[in-house]
Amino acid sequence: MAPLILLTLLVLGSGVTRRVSSHEESGAWSCESNSEVQVQADFRPGVITLDGHADDWKDIDGFEFSLLPALDPDEDHEYKDGKMTVKALHDGNDIFLLLQVDGDYAYSKGDSTKCPSVALMFQIGDHATYHNMGGCEEQRGSCTNKTCKGHEVDIMHFSIGNAIPGRLYGGNPIDNGEGNGGDRFGHLVDVYAWNPHCRYLDGMGPSGNDSSAQNDWKGAWWHSSFTVHSGFVEEDSPYTTGGQKGTYYFEFSRPLRTMDRLQQDVQFTIGGSSKMSVALWYPVDGNPWAGSGHYTINCDWVSMDIASGGSKLTGSAKPSSSWDVASAFSLLFSVAALCVAVFVAYQISRPKNIPFTPMEDL
Repeated sequence: MAPLILLTLLVLGSGVTRRVSSHEESGAWSCESNSEVQVQADFRPGVITLDGHADDWKDIDGFEFSLLPALDPDEDHEYKDGKMTVKALHDGNDIFLLLQVDGDYAYSKGDSTKCPSVALMFQIGDHATYHNMGGCEEQRGSCTNKTCKGHEVDIMHFSIGNAIPGRLYGGNPIDNGEGNGGDRFGHLVDVYAWNPHCRYLDGMGPSGNDSSAQNDWKGAWWHSSFTVHSGFVEEDSPYTTGGQKGTYYFEFSRPLRTMDRLQQDVQFTIGGSSKMSVALWYPVDGNPWAGSGHYTINCDWVSMDIASGGSKLTGSAKPSSSWDVASAFSLLFSVAALCVAVFVAYQISRPKNIPFTPMEDL
C-alpha cells in the first residue's frame, strides 16, 4: 500500500527491516479514493474453523474490491485475475477475516517471491496515514516512539513460501516466549511501523527490545485446486500442479483486544470501527514479485465496522432468547387471569332475579 503495507516480508529474525529504495515513489502521490467502501464484521459466534477452507464462510457477506498497484493506483494496471473479496466476523472474543482472490496456482517452496503473499494493515495512532505506512517524516536513524508518536500502524504479513496449506501459523510458544511478533515456521508475522523505513517486529525497535510483546495473529491458506482434504505435510510440496486455475483463500484470526502496552497492536472495539487496508503480492506470469510491486484494495483507509451482537440478526436460525419466551408466557398468563377475573366479577355483580313467594302461598 503506497509506500505502504510493506516489504514486511523482509522482516526477518533480526526484527528490523532494511531500507529499500525501490519503495520510493517516482512522483507526487495521487489518490482517488472511494470513501464509501467498507467492511463489516458481524457477530457470528461458533461459525468459523481456522483452517484455510472457505466452506464455513458461505453464508457470510463479502465485500469486493478491485486490486490496483499500491504505488500507482491506475485502473489500467489492475490485477488481471479479478477482484479480492474480504469477509469478516467476530465471536465477541476474536475477530476473523477471510481474503479470497482468484489466481493460477503458484508455489515454490522456500522462495516467497514466487508465491502469493498478503498483508493487513490497521491504523493505531490518530495521525497514522495509509500513505507512507503511518506517515511519520522521520528517517531510519531518527524514528522512535517519541519522534513518531501518533503515526503507529499495525501490520500482519503472511508469506507462504514455507507454509503448508491448511496448517496453522503465526503466534507460537517459541517466538512468543522470546517476546516478539515473529514466526520462524511460516512467516505469519506481527509488525508495527511508523513509515516504510521504520518497520519492526512487535517487541523490537530502535530503543531496544521488550520481552512483553508477542504475535497475536494466527492464520492458514488454501487453494481451490487442491484435491486432498485430509491434510498436507511438508513432503507433499508443491501440493498440486502449478498453473492450475482456481482461488486462493487466506484466513486469519486475532483477539479483539490484546495485552499490548507498547502501542504496537490495534485494539478492536465491539460497536466501533477501525481503519484498515489489505495488500496482495503475486508472481504475475511466473515472475518473482518485488517488495514494492503489490496491489491494494483502495488507495486510502477502508473502514471496518465491528457490529454488536444486537445490531443485526444474522443466519437462517434466529433462536428466541429466554427473556422472549418468559415474556410471552407471562403475557398469556396475564390475559387468562384477566379473563377469569372479569368473569368472576360479572357473576358477583349480576342481579339475582329470585321470584317473590307470598307467605299465604307457603
